[in-house]
Amino acid sequence: MADKAAPDSSRRSERSRRAIFDASLALVGEVGYDKLTIEGIASRAGVGKQTIYRWWPSKAAVLLDAFTDGVDDYAAGLPDTGDLAADLKFVLRATADEFNDPAFQAPYRALAVAGANDEGLSRTFVARLLEPGISVYVDRLRAAQEAGEVAADVDVRIAAEMVLSPFSQRWLMRTGELTYDYVDTLVDQVLRGLRPRD
Repeated sequence: MADKAAPDSSRRSERSRRAIFDASLALVGEVGYDKLTIEGIASRAGVGKQTIYRWWPSKAAVLLDAFTDGVDDYAAGLPDTGDLAADLKFVLRATADEFNDPAFQAPYRALAVAGANDEGLSRTFVARLLEPGISVYVDRLRAAQEAGEVAADVDVRIAAEMVLSPFSQRWLMRTGELTYDYVDTLVDQVLRGLRPRD
């Protein structure tokens, strides 16, 4: 009689990890970050608390991994159709749709709050998610600069932040809606200052 194959612990661990991620993202939307607990995540995921503590030191660490898991990598960069304004508007409109999605908002806002009080968490979030995102804007603006669409003396890193920071500030502080009209106006006004002078 053939021996039964031993259970694959890596598959079991991956199922548990996925369940923990799903539970943390669902719960932060339902109860908010303040009421999110390791106990609640464990109960929703159907795992023991010790399973979570074996992999993560805090609920913030769980949420950060859950939120950044499966995030599209930025290897493809931003589109480059030869029209910088159109390319930036296209991407920022899609980003506005994402930021307006309640499933995205709850964990992102929770991590922003947690990061304000936890420098290590904030730095990890920036390194894992924000910095790669900024870099693709820098690359696209550099390509536009090389094509003569952006003045040669423009610091493209600061230029990228000039586009992204007002967008993020409006969303985070709820100073206004993230609409396509807002995105288009933001891009047009920033690019007006970046164009080469005759």
